[in-house]
Amino acid sequence: MTTPSDRVYSETHEWHQADGNIVTVGLTRHAVDALTDVTYVETQPTDTEVGAGDSIAEVESVKTTSDVYAAVSGTIIETNAALEENPGLLNENPYEHWLVRIKASDLSGLESCVDAATYDNDYAS
Repeated sequence: MTTPSDRVYSETHEWHQADGNIVTVGLTRHAVDALTDVTYVETQPTDTEVGAGDSIAEVESVKTTSDVYAAVSGTIIETNAALEENPGLLNENPYEHWLVRIKASDLSGLESCVDAATYDNDYAS
């Protein structure tokens, strides 16, 4: 699976896709593969204020539990209810199945993220 070039990536293996001040956050293929088989997803509820670096979700797999972090500050405005019903969707295509959407009050954290080529070369190998 090709790492999409229409978003940026953190060293903790989240992807962030900004549309104005709305930022969609998900997990990378590398993260999902490292977790092995995702069995449970729990996100922070909507209207939760988050800061850059805060945990916005917890993902459980047959191997471990892992936190998911935001690169931006703002308010969670939407969670992906489909993942609550079927967390295995992340195993199928983590770039299609996002975790949360944040209305960002500060987008500066995205500056510490990298493009797809840099992510693949520096973090996903």
